[in-house]
Amino acid sequence: MAEVTAAMVKELREKTGAGMMDCKKALKETEGDMEKAVDYLREKGLSAAAKKAGRVTAEGLVDSYIHAGGKIGVLIEVNCETDFVAKTGEFKELVRDIAMQVAAARPEYVSREEVPEHVVAKERDILAAQAANEGKPEKIIQKMVEGRLEKFYKEICLLEQPFIKDTDKTVKQLVTEKIAKIGENISIRRFVRYELGEGLEKRKDDFAAEVMAQAGKK
Repeated sequence: MAEVTAAMVKELREKTGAGMMDCKKALKETEGDMEKAVDYLREKGLSAAAKKAGRVTAEGLVDSYIHAGGKIGVLIEVNCETDFVAKTGEFKELVRDIAMQVAAARPEYVSREEVPEHVVAKERDILAAQAANEGKPEKIIQKMVEGRLEKFYKEICLLEQPFIKDTDKTVKQLVTEKIAKIGENISIRRFVRYELGEGLEKRKDDFAAEVMAQAGKK
C-alpha cells in the first residue's frame, strides 16, 4: 500500500473540499490513488462537490470558441447556481477552457449516460469481433470488450477525456475541483462543435493538434 503523505491529503482536500480525516481515510482505502479517492469521497457524500451536486444550476454562460482562422467553432453552455458566479473571471475561464477542450478533443457527448444504447451495442459488437479475430479465448473476450469500451467512453465523452491543459486530470475532475473552490454546483449542459468543410471531401489538417498547441502556449 502506498504511503499516504500530508501533501497527498492536502491535495485531495483542495480538490474536494472534504475534511482532513475523510481525505486521509479515502486515500488509505484507495491505496493512494488520487482519482479513486476523489470518487470515493463523492460516493460517500463527503466531498463539498458531492454535497452540492443536487443543487439546481439555472444560471451560467453560453460561450463560443473560434479557432484561429475560423476553421473550428464551438458553442457551449455551462451552468452554475448564481449569476454572481457566472460573471466571475474564474468561471468564465473554466467555460473557455472546456470550449477549447471540445474544439481540440472532439467529444460527441457530455457524459456516458448520454450515449444512446444502440451506439454502445454497436461498439460492443465491433470490439467483440476484433477480439475474436485476434484469436482470444471466448472466456476473456467479454473482459476485453469491457476494458476497450471504457477507452471508447474516454474518447467520446467530454467529462471522461483527459483535460488538454493538464492530462493528469479528466474534465470531470477539473469541474469537481472548481465546484469545491467556487462553492457552487457546476454542470456542463450541452455543446456543439463545427469544423469547416466537415463531411466534405478535402484535405484534412490536424486542427485538434493546432488547438492543443495553442492551449499549451497560454
